[in-house]
Amino acid sequence: MRGRIFGIQRFSTEDGPGIRTTVFLKGCPMRCPWCQNPEGISPHSEVLWAHDRCLGDDGCLTACPQEALGRRGGRITVEADDCDGCGTCAAFCPSGALTLAGVERTAAELCVELGRDRAFYEESGGGITLSGGEPLSQLPFLTEVLDRAGEAGLHRAVDTCGAAGPRAFERVLGRVDLVLFDLKQMDPEKHLGHTGIALDKVLACARLVGQAGVPVWVRTPVIPGYTDESRNIRAVARFVKREMPGAVRYDLLAFSRLAAAKYEALGRDGRLLREPPLVPRRRMERLRAIALEEGLTQVTWSGMTAD
Repeated sequence: MRGRIFGIQRFSTEDGPGIRTTVFLKGCPMRCPWCQNPEGISPHSEVLWAHDRCLGDDGCLTACPQEALGRRGGRITVEADDCDGCGTCAAFCPSGALTLAGVERTAAELCVELGRDRAFYEESGGGITLSGGEPLSQLPFLTEVLDRAGEAGLHRAVDTCGAAGPRAFERVLGRVDLVLFDLKQMDPEKHLGHTGIALDKVLACARLVGQAGVPVWVRTPVIPGYTDESRNIRAVARFVKREMPGAVRYDLLAFSRLAAAKYEALGRDGRLLREPPLVPRRRMERLRAIALEEGLTQVTWSGMTAD
């Protein structure tokens, strides 16, 4: 079974307990304007161009066998309809200005690589986390990786936006030791407008996951003007308390601008990543207090703040 991934992050400490290796799988049904991994949204391989590394000799344009690259307005452009994700241009680029997001790997190859960090997992109580994108969008590949990792005795976590549907989760829940589940916005109209996915679909999966007997970490990105209202965090906390008995932790993730360069490299509008102010520390503390008021016992927050 082959899958398409766009990154492997070693020594991760934010995607589950202990030291972890996080694998990022391509493809996501949501279209959140604050997405920190825009290169993971499309299921297809994509070429990113970093202007500050480009030498400007344009050799990559002639190296592309599909003639998918061009230069327009001082930047390298990629015609998505012509690009087949072969990676020739990235391999040709001597400065690393061109990179390929989306490389095919077999489940067996990937699990051999993940197993190389076993000593760190065992020492720290860590393991592997499959993230994205939305990892359940590559369900056959995901389940084989989880099965192989389980046979190797590795702790397995899946990080999900909850939009895959109940049947997909039913195939995954028996194969994982932890689920990281995003609940972003509890207003149905705002959720649909921000993510492109109906809230009811996500909540149905949240109930299924929260009652499956698998430990769950619920996470909310705190985005100014989108998800940071007190009533939204209160509504999330109430839902978790009432509907997700398997939830053992609730994380509030402060807005970050770190992904802005990725949008530029993809030639997409990343204005939202530049415009909203960072969340003040006192605001994050207040939102944490609100979640505690609703009866949740382990509530954390992390990320950069304005003070």
